[in-house]
This record gives sequence, structure tokens and C-alpha cells, in this order.
Amino acid sequence: MTREGNATLNFIPEFACYNTTFDLSNIIWRSDNVISERVPLLSIQIAYNILASSFFHHILKQFHLPLTVAQMLGGVLLSSSFLGRIPGVFHMIYRPEGIMSVETFANIGIMYYVFLTGLEMNCDTILRSSKQAVVIAVASILIPALVGAGFFALHNDLAGGSSVALTAKGYMFWCAILSVTSFPVLARLLSDLKILYTRLGKDALTAAILIDAFGWVLFSLFIPFSHAGGKPLLSLICTLLFIAFCFCVVRPILARVVEHRMRSESWNSSKLLDVMMGLFVCAYITDLLGSHHVVGAFVYGLILPSGKFADLLLEMLDDFVTAIIVPVYFASFGFRLNLESLWSENHSVLLPLFMVFLLAIPKILSSLLVTVYYGMSSRDGVGLGLLLNTKGIMAVILISIAWDKSVLFSNQTLTISYHAPLSNSCLILDPYAFTIMILAVLFMTTVVSPFINAIYKPKLRFKQTQQRTVQKLWCEAELRVAACVHNSHQALGMIYVLEATNATRTSPLHVSVLHLVELTRRGTGLLVAQIDNSNVQGGSSEQYGSQEEFETICNAFNEFVEEYKAVRFDTSGIVATYETIHQDIYNVTEEKRANLILLPFHKELSSGELETTKTAFSDINQNVLQAPPCSVGILVNRGLRSLSTATMSIIVIFIGGPDDREALSIAWRMASHSATKLHVVRLLVSGTEVAEGKAFQNDSSGVLSTEMDSVMQKELDDEHIFHFRHKGLHNSDSITYSERELRLETGEEIPLILHEIDQKGCDLYILGQGSGNNYTVFKTLLEWCDSPELGVMGDIVASSSFGTNSSLLVVQQYTMERKSKLHCSRKHHTSKVCDDIL
Repeated sequence: MTREGNATLNFIPEFACYNTTFDLSNIIWRSDNVISERVPLLSIQIAYNILASSFFHHILKQFHLPLTVAQMLGGVLLSSSFLGRIPGVFHMIYRPEGIMSVETFANIGIMYYVFLTGLEMNCDTILRSSKQAVVIAVASILIPALVGAGFFALHNDLAGGSSVALTAKGYMFWCAILSVTSFPVLARLLSDLKILYTRLGKDALTAAILIDAFGWVLFSLFIPFSHAGGKPLLSLICTLLFIAFCFCVVRPILARVVEHRMRSESWNSSKLLDVMMGLFVCAYITDLLGSHHVVGAFVYGLILPSGKFADLLLEMLDDFVTAIIVPVYFASFGFRLNLESLWSENHSVLLPLFMVFLLAIPKILSSLLVTVYYGMSSRDGVGLGLLLNTKGIMAVILISIAWDKSVLFSNQTLTISYHAPLSNSCLILDPYAFTIMILAVLFMTTVVSPFINAIYKPKLRFKQTQQRTVQKLWCEAELRVAACVHNSHQALGMIYVLEATNATRTSPLHVSVLHLVELTRRGTGLLVAQIDNSNVQGGSSEQYGSQEEFETICNAFNEFVEEYKAVRFDTSGIVATYETIHQDIYNVTEEKRANLILLPFHKELSSGELETTKTAFSDINQNVLQAPPCSVGILVNRGLRSLSTATMSIIVIFIGGPDDREALSIAWRMASHSATKLHVVRLLVSGTEVAEGKAFQNDSSGVLSTEMDSVMQKELDDEHIFHFRHKGLHNSDSITYSERELRLETGEEIPLILHEIDQKGCDLYILGQGSGNNYTVFKTLLEWCDSPELGVMGDIVASSSFGTNSSLLVVQQYTMERKSKLHCSRKHHTSKVCDDIL
């Protein structure tokens, strides 16, 4: 039996008709051979979508554009204006009989994507949102909704008017499309731009979560009323009752089952797939009740427990859904896109471009109004509006549904054939409006990254922090420290060092604890969890990202603050890839106006020896040392103890340079604590030539001199030592000072002099990272260091052959006129020199 039908839209007439053969012997499908006829075609379609989106993403990722943009461009490439003009290519990829298959596959896949969105959404963040975020969200919903209604009315006038019922439906869809913001896409975009943990990033992401939640409410309400006929009010009530049943009854049951399984560690792939059956059940029920099937998928993801269980599901599904299924869905609207309709309906060519530009204005306008009300800068208002313009899968789903409803309204007989041409007088979205909305979504999401980079450049602010060092800090000013930790053991070592800084009422201490967590997957749950700085969900099975680890760190600092009333602290979780996490540290440190960044060494004490915990920690430390906005200290903890139970003996070895002056300034502050003793040893180096330094111009003669740097640094060193001896040494019995001559020939004398100094015993060495680097011998030795981030002196003290159990704090002072070279160890791999301009 054969039946002919018009399976596509009337603007691609050459592909409108196709034959379908029904095989009565095929009891299950009652169609042609699905395996031999449809599966190969679907495989080609999926392969094209993956290749097209991967190609565009490879090009656009260097511009920090979201993956959604690449996937949408892959769909646009399928339009009749591009591949549609090549009948052979288009017929090979998207034959008419394959359109139904790819749409079915795409709609099943989008259920998984929406399910993962609900699984990653943090309901607690919504409930704890600040008043400012709520106001921003409300303004970003109401103003675009009102403007969207005006745009739809204008379009209706240009199209010749429409019925009242369909006009109301059109208002709903247009308002919802302009109002929604995709928080998963925005979270990844903020992370890539490295502004997620700034005030602008947190405000934008919090507002985006509220807008997205409201968008799902609108989605659930609009869908029943968008149907032609039926009982929409009854459908809406039934859908709301089902959602309430899921939250009140199903969610507690699932929570108990999942918790029991997680405690017994009895989860495996088959049991996880059993849980996934609930996705199809919920999707089927909401579709049966007259709503959309993605509503049930989203609700099911929302009621499942978060934490490690959610991570297991995301690890199993995220790559498959994001990389394979979503590109197919975005490509499914490509053959509906008709760019020729923009200039084929007696409209000016500039009018569609003007409409696309106008559709991006409402969010910016609403954000500007709110920021003016709260006294924020207009730059932040524009940036916030641009960020909230980020669209994603929700906007595309709404546009697709509006298009599908248009097709149904154009032909009330629900058959395979669409013989009647589409009438503009009864459409929610005609081809002209459909194309404008798709281009507007693509435009708004694409321009966010370049515009934010143009108006919001955090690196420019670092130039204003040249003097943010401990040496330049006023005696009675608050010391602000950013303590970076990966686990609770590192947090204890940081606390003992901070305890020694002797916080008082006249010189208090503010600690910003930065819990560094590696982003090991594409999901946004980890990123969203950092908004209120009170919750961190583990990104992997490793101990460094667990919720228990974060709570232990918070408890340790709480006890520290309770004991010392002049100390206050705040916690921030930073989730990023280890290759780029140093940029987030820069931004948060700048936001906190810190004077010092404390970093943990990549080795920890185990059985009396320092053992490597993770080599990536060393890379993070070296990256942070490259261009920080303030001074940096790296702590090598060999068993520091609390000053409430023991005394601390501190030794500073002073050779010269800005790093040594910063190290002495920190030790000088610690020496005011009653339980510390400080001994400063100045090494007067002789017998070696001065290495080439930075060239300075002599204004009087116009001659460049490499010796001037050494002379200036020597004068600054003498001045700093003079102030230390005059103000510190003579006012405290716990401070001692001595000078020793160090005659360098080959560098073998350095370990000998360090062993002599260490004979009296020491709990903590404080050294400059660039100590001695202005001498040729030190620069040569640095190339052979196992840990170049510690410098030559620090690498010797931290080595197992030094024969001491002293802890070590290596300090680098921030200065703009400095060049340093980080040398990678030649012992384990090929030596290389990395020039880092500070």
C-alpha cells in the first residue's frame, strides 16, 4: 500500500512529496524495513550534525563562544539558503522520509537534556536568592515581556492581522521567548570568561537561575492554552497536581532509596538505567495531561537527589547528550529556516536586521534601570543585560513549539499530509517571524562574549594594585589574605601560619578561604553551587571536591575565628579546570582586595617525608606566580603546630631583592606575637658576578644601564634592613639579627651555609622566591631545581637531603618592573625556561 504526503513546508517544494510503503507482513512497524531503510539515513544525519557542530565549536571556542552557538550554526547550515540550495547534498543528508525520524530522535534526546538541566539546578540557591537578584530577575522578565508584546503587535500589523485567540497565543510565546535566559549556557560562558566569581558574574548567574525557573513555570502554563480546542484549564490543574505529587510523594521515596543505595555502594550501570525509566514515565504523564513531555523530564530531574548520585548520572549521560543528541535537535529546525523570506515579503532588507537588534535591547534596558536604582555603574548594567540575553535550549524549544502549533492551526486535520498552504492570518510564527526569532537568539548569544571582553576587562584593574603588598601595608591597616586550599589538611597548615600573623583590634586579619575544585565535566551543577558560597558539590570521586571536605574546612576556620576575635573570614568555592583556575584566583583576590595569596605546596608530609599529592597543584602555583594582583606565598607544611600549644621559631634568610623584603615584612609582623621568636640572617654575597637585570634608562644621560637595577635594589635593601633594626630589633627581645658573608664560586657553598644556620633548629623558614636571582650562580642553579616555584634557597630547604623538618613559606612580592624566569626541573624531564613578565 502506498500513500503520498506533503511532509515538509511549502518553501521547499522540490522535496515536498515522497512515497511511503507499508508492509502488512511487518506486524510491529507496518512500514518498510526500518533497519535497512531508516537507520542508515538516521546515522548519516547524526554524523553530519556532530561533525558540523564540532567544526564550528573548534573555530569559535577560542573566542569563548558557547557550544550552543556552534550547534545552532550547524542547524542554520541546513537551511534552504545554504545546503538547501544544493539538491544533491541536502537530499543525501535530509531526505523527506528521514525528517520524521530525526525529529523523533531529537525530541527523545531533548528530554534527556532537559532532565540533566533539572538535575543540575539547585533549588536551595533559588530560595536563598538575595533581594537584588530577585529585583534584577523580575525586571528582566517584565520589561522584555511588555516589549515582546509590542513587537508581536507590530509584526501582526505588517502581516495583515490575525484572530484574537491566536493573537493571545502569539503574545504568550513571544513574551516567553524574549524573557527566558539559559542559566546552564550562561554558567559555562561566565566560567570561560573568568568572571563567574566576580560580583557581576554572581549577580548574573543568580538572576539567570530565577529567570530560568520562572521560564519553566511559564512553559508549563502556556502549553495547555496553546492547543486548539480541548480543556486547557483542566489540563493545567492536572499538570500542577502531578508536579505537586512528584515533590511531596515521589521525591522523599526516591531520596530514601538513593541514600540507601549510596551508603551500600551498590549502584551500577543497570540500576542507574532503572532509575532512568522514571524519566519516560513522567514525560508520558505530562504529555498525556496536555502539557509538553519535556515538563515531566524537567520535574523528574528536579526531584532526584543531588550530590554524588547526580554526578554518577551526569558522568554517564552528559557527554552523550551534549555532544550527540543536542546537535541533532538544533539541526532539526534547520530545514524550517528560510532566510529568503526576510526579503521576499515586500520588506526592506534592513528591517529584519533592525528587528533582531531591537529584540536584544529589552534585557539591557531592564538591567540598566535596576543597576541605577542600586547605585551600580552603568558598565555593570550593560554587562549584566548582555549576560542575561544568553539564550539556550529553552528559547529554541519555545520557537519550535510555536512553529508546530502554527502548522497544526493551518491544517486542523491531523494527518500525515499538509496540503493547505500556511496562512499568515492564523499563525503564531510564520516563516518570516520564525527566521527573525532564530537569528535573534543566535545574535544575542553570540555577541555576549566579545562585548563583555570589550567593556569588562578584569586584567586592567590589576595595574592599580602595584602597592598591594605586606611591606607597603600600614601598621594599623587590616591584613587581607586569600588562602587557597584543596583539602582540610592544607587548611590546618594555613590556619597555623595565619595564627602567627598576630591579628589584633588595631591590625585585624581578614581571610578569604578559596576552596579549589577541579571541573572534571561539562555540567553546571558545580558552578551554580558556588553562587552563595555555602555549598560545594563534588565534581568527581576524588576527596578534594567532596562536600564533607568543604564542611571540614569551614569548621576549622570557624574555630580559628572563635579563638581570635580580631579575625574574620569568608569562604568561596572556585570550580574550574586546573589549567585556568589561576585566573579565577586573580579575580576573586582582586574582589577581596587581598594583600597576600597563600598557596599550598604540591607535596604533603607523610611518614616523615614530603610526598607528592598531585602534580597539577605545582602547575597551579607556577601559574599564579606569573601575574598576580598582590604578593604570593607558597607554604610547605612539615608539621606546623598551633601557637596556643607551642612556640614557633622563625628564620628569615635575607640576601636582597623585593621578595626578600616582602618575606622580612611578613616575618616582622609575626614577631609581634608572644609565642614567636624571629632570627634574621643577612647573607652578604661576594665572589660572584651580578647577572643581567632589567635595563633602566638614565634620564640625565639617555644611556641604558643594566647595573642601575642592582644599585637601586641594594639601596632599597639597606633602607629596609635599617628600618627593621631600628624599629623592630631594639623594641623586642624575641628578635635577633646577624650577618654572614657568603662567598660564591660554584654554588656548593649555599647548602653549607644553610646547614650552619639550621643547627639551632627552626619551625618555619620564610624566604623570598627570587632570593639571590640577581647573581649568575643562583640563576644557573635555578635551572636544576626540582621545584622552581620555591626558588633556589627554598628548593634546598624543602628537599629531603636538607636534614630538617622545618616548614617553609616562600614569598613573592608583586612589582610591575620585574621579570622572572621559571625553570622546569631537569631531573625528571627536559629542562625548559618559561619567561613570565610580572
